[in-house]
Amino acid sequence: MRILNILLVPAFLSSLALAGCGGRPDGVLLPVESADAGGKRVDILVATTRSDADATPGQMFTGERGQALAFADISVNVPPGHKEGEVEWPSGKPDPKAHFTTSRADRIDLKEALRRFHDRTKKTPQKRVLVFVHGYNTRFEEAVYRFAQIVHDAGAPVVPVLFTWPSRGKLLAYNYDRESANFSRDSLEALLRAISSDPAVGEVSVLAHSMGNWVTLEALRQIALRDRRTPAKLKSVMLAAPDVDVDVFHRQIAVIGTPNSRPSFTLFVSQDDNALAVSTQLWGGKARLGAIDPAQEPYRSQLKQAGVQVIDLTEVSTNDVLGHGKFAQSPEVVAMIGRRLAAGQTLSDSQGGLGDRLTGIVMGATGAVGSAASIAVNAPLAIVDGRSRDSLGDHFEALQESGGRMVRAR
Repeated sequence: MRILNILLVPAFLSSLALAGCGGRPDGVLLPVESADAGGKRVDILVATTRSDADATPGQMFTGERGQALAFADISVNVPPGHKEGEVEWPSGKPDPKAHFTTSRADRIDLKEALRRFHDRTKKTPQKRVLVFVHGYNTRFEEAVYRFAQIVHDAGAPVVPVLFTWPSRGKLLAYNYDRESANFSRDSLEALLRAISSDPAVGEVSVLAHSMGNWVTLEALRQIALRDRRTPAKLKSVMLAAPDVDVDVFHRQIAVIGTPNSRPSFTLFVSQDDNALAVSTQLWGGKARLGAIDPAQEPYRSQLKQAGVQVIDLTEVSTNDVLGHGKFAQSPEVVAMIGRRLAAGQTLSDSQGGLGDRLTGIVMGATGAVGSAASIAVNAPLAIVDGRSRDSLGDHFEALQESGGRMVRAR
């Protein structure tokens, strides 16, 4: 079966390349006047462990690792004809009436970042904050625009804070991205401590996807080890499609705390997540957290004992052929999350029939590296955004060669 999967990868990627509708746009963070566009603005505070991109206009930060935590304040204009669940990327000159555009992009220091965060939180109903941690194969501008889309579509009155770590945004840079995630966990810990300690904050929620789950869980584990508890204002953690070993997850959450002493955890799973299915094989057959069947043992008992709420998306139908980016294809689900965030409620299957549909945001996927099948695991961005064809093209020949070597080796 494993050999068969490897053999199928080149044909699978050929279909992905045909599905792509263009390359990734550059320079989209250059400010564009949007006062008369008629869209809506989303203001995002950014904390990043990426290095500066001073030499590249409109990029701001690269995929390389920075020496210290850096900050930015970015305003994104969402066009009036925006289709929920999508990011309308410019294919040429940005048009605020048709595309996501940047209306302001400020680099700020720590003191100014804390001041702006405090001021915005004071003016926000219920003083709620949403922190987003993106996944593998994600450029800086992609993280910014996708988070702007989710905040806009959710419609929740929250202060959006993006934590973005040094992903190179390349399909075959999995090892580098994984180490960059580890490199960034101390900084995410510091960020969560800082925003939770602000007296203006009422409560904090975290949404993580893909490799962002690893960064998030490790940061929370570190906080719990140092303080013997997590911040009281940190109320909710949402783990979307995590490519995390099930056994490792249970060790992590045991350290983070008991259900009564830590944030509520909501896990989004789907048994037809083909990306995680490949990843499971490549990680030695160990179940990946985002692809388990929560009704089966031992998962049902383990998750119940850990107090983890599970939303099963297996029956959700979308155009995502991999089944890994369902929430990006279901805009209604984003609105449901927004309503729950606005009400300060915990997400669960018992609330309004959300069990079939509740979801988050996709920025990429995870899997193994150094093999032909790694691209199959990491390819959902090509389907969700249609902007990864350039990366697939860069590596397609290498994929065919490595795939042939792997098959012969077996």
